[in-house]
Amino acid sequence: MPSHIRSFSQLLRRFRRNRGGSVVVEFAFVAPIFFALLFAIIETALMFFASQVLETVTQDSARMIMTGQAQNQQLNQEQFKAVVCGKVAALFDCNKIEVDVQSYTQFGSVDVGNQITKKAFTNPNNYKPGGAGDIVVVRLFYRWPILVTKFGYDISNLSDGTRLLTATAAFQNEPFN
Repeated sequence: MPSHIRSFSQLLRRFRRNRGGSVVVEFAFVAPIFFALLFAIIETALMFFASQVLETVTQDSARMIMTGQAQNQQLNQEQFKAVVCGKVAALFDCNKIEVDVQSYTQFGSVDVGNQITKKAFTNPNNYKPGGAGDIVVVRLFYRWPILVTKFGYDISNLSDGTRLLTATAAFQNEPFN
């Protein structure tokens, strides 16, 4: 056997026995999947956290209507939205928050429906805080941007690639003056 073939076969045997770079190669195979899963978990957790913050803001803001403060101050929809924006953390863009306030005479007549049809959001855009003793449903909507999970694990529910977060408070207004 010629010497250059013998040296090449010895080189291949040494390369096959040497395991020094195998960890790097294995990590290169596993790393993209690991990081994709890690970022998907972080983005999902952040979305759930934002949803909980929106629920808390809805409950706090709805209290103004329930106690009659909003009605006594004659707040309109934009002024009520300003109250909501004052309670929102740095997590949200206030311009993207949608407010819907609807009043009913009894709980049996409450109909909130699904605001997503064919991956499109229909904003009811009502502001009827009602009077003393009325049943009121306050809803806040926010289009949460989805960044990382567009690459396979898609949690968006709107056609523009965002997730509609909805928070609702239903209550009976207190007897206020």
